[in-house]
Amino acid sequence: MTALLLDGKKLAEKVRSEVTLEVAAFREKHGRAPGLHVVLAGEDPASTVYVRNKEKAALEVGIAGAVHRLPATVTKAELVELIARLNADADVDGILVQLPLPKALSAKDTEEILDLVDPRKDVDGFHPINAGLLASGRPGLVPCTPAGSLRLVDEACVLLGGRSLRGAHAVVVGRSNIVGKPVAQLLLQRDCTVTLAHSRTKDLAAVCATADVLVVAVGRAEMIGGDAVKEGAIVIDVGINRVEPKEPGGKAKLVGDVAFASASERAGAITPVPGGVGPMTIAYLLRNTVFAARRRLGG
Repeated sequence: MTALLLDGKKLAEKVRSEVTLEVAAFREKHGRAPGLHVVLAGEDPASTVYVRNKEKAALEVGIAGAVHRLPATVTKAELVELIARLNADADVDGILVQLPLPKALSAKDTEEILDLVDPRKDVDGFHPINAGLLASGRPGLVPCTPAGSLRLVDEACVLLGGRSLRGAHAVVVGRSNIVGKPVAQLLLQRDCTVTLAHSRTKDLAAVCATADVLVVAVGRAEMIGGDAVKEGAIVIDVGINRVEPKEPGGKAKLVGDVAFASASERAGAITPVPGGVGPMTIAYLLRNTVFAARRRLGG
């Protein structure tokens, strides 16, 4: 079989249209747009591009805010002071600290800085309080990539004739706090039977081959081959990896964690890389910003 292509760009446009209407309604009620503030420290090329795309997307749907661009020499104390100021600002509804932070700041520093963000404004959904709410099945701010991934799963179910997730076996490959664990929690809430696997899982390919829904987020180029995909499965490839050309003068290409060509021959529906999960992540950042604003101010 040839898999249906899950067009993340097209679906993200639909989500952004929904958010545009929600922003207009919020502005009508509160006299201002929801406010999203992004903290960008250093000059990491990928982060610079990501933030520029987020800033553009926010403006297009009517969200207000600012990007706080800081030098790579920024200190932990300066970041702490900025986050405290944003936490206290009544017009700031969402705060996003773009990762990675400069190398001079340790992993422990990064963790402590993220934990300082007001959980009500934590539009990345990384704060331990939001992680706890998700784990306990209570409403909160859900990480954007997992939320967008689940929307893609729902879209696949519709395209595949109204397939139900209830009782389906979902395999999530990757155990990060940013993607793997939250995706597993979201699928559990939808009555899936969930296996959380990772790079050290024994017989990983065999485990993946049992999945009705396969979500892969490990950051290894084409780690999951087509032989590890169950016939008719929904495949969500979160990975994005840059593969350098084998010959001089060739072009680098972006690939996912799943071998797209061979997996497409067996899957029922699959996301491309790029153009799959990536656009949905930004769309759900916008949605989280409106959700956070409504929770704080109502309506």
